[in-house]
Amino acid sequence: MKVLITDGTAPEAVKMLEEAGHEVVLDEASPERLLEIIGEYDALIVRSRTKVRQDALDRAVRMKVIGRAGIGVDNIDVKYAKEKGIKVVNAPLGSTLSVAELALSHMLALARGLVKGTNGIRSQQWLKKQLKGMELDGKTVGIIGCGRIGQALASRCQAFGMTTIGYDPYLPAEVAGRANIRLVELDDLYRTSDFISLHVALTDETRHMISKPQLDMMKKNAYVINCARGGVVDEEALYNALKEGRIGGAGLDVFETEPPGDTKFAELDNVTMTPHIGANTVDAQFKAGTMVSEQVIMALKGETPTFWVNK
Repeated sequence: MKVLITDGTAPEAVKMLEEAGHEVVLDEASPERLLEIIGEYDALIVRSRTKVRQDALDRAVRMKVIGRAGIGVDNIDVKYAKEKGIKVVNAPLGSTLSVAELALSHMLALARGLVKGTNGIRSQQWLKKQLKGMELDGKTVGIIGCGRIGQALASRCQAFGMTTIGYDPYLPAEVAGRANIRLVELDDLYRTSDFISLHVALTDETRHMISKPQLDMMKKNAYVINCARGGVVDEEALYNALKEGRIGGAGLDVFETEPPGDTKFAELDNVTMTPHIGANTVDAQFKAGTMVSEQVIMALKGETPTFWVNK
């Protein structure tokens, strides 16, 4: 069968598909080109760039399975795919550690002013007096969404001597207890955390879950870290809070519009930004790519995939 991969993947993942007898085509298709060619393929593998909406699914006349090399599937119309008889599978374990480590990297960079210090030296400024940072030890990190990534971040923060609290209405208390995460109400998390890290999918429930009312609850020196999805944070409200000094800073890997273009955050020196690279490590790409290839192979065989999203 023919498999289209539009966002790149590990060579080992391609090899798995080919050894299973499938023809693999790598094509970083634009939205327009995807509409033109999707009808030729039995399977599609994407990451976060490619959007698979109703218009594409209507043309996917041969499609049996769509694989997301990662955990989030908000770039795929999962419900409509089910109506069309197309399985959607993902790789929820592949990027866990990479995303958790990136969130921690933003925390460390903000705590010690690494970006401001680097830019200062590049412009021949010695900003030693202005860069009085803080230790992570003894600080509280509030984790919103305590699934695999949230728990991985918690364990790493605990190694730095941080107190880990969390909010997750779907997480059993005993699971949180094993991860040494104390579950609290959301408003308590906003009020007491020194760092707030988001690890939730973008849904109607989570869209703009951090906006002006939530930012106003936070400590003046609190930091917001978003390595989840851009839409869960109201960027206009966040920018205003940062500009006015109502919170300490923010670390952003994701944006409401990607790429964000001429973003106002660029004028602020209390913000660290990365271009949606949470899962963009050699390790995560290998794990996510081979895992989703395995799921696609199972689906094409008529077997039941382990990580079938739209049963």
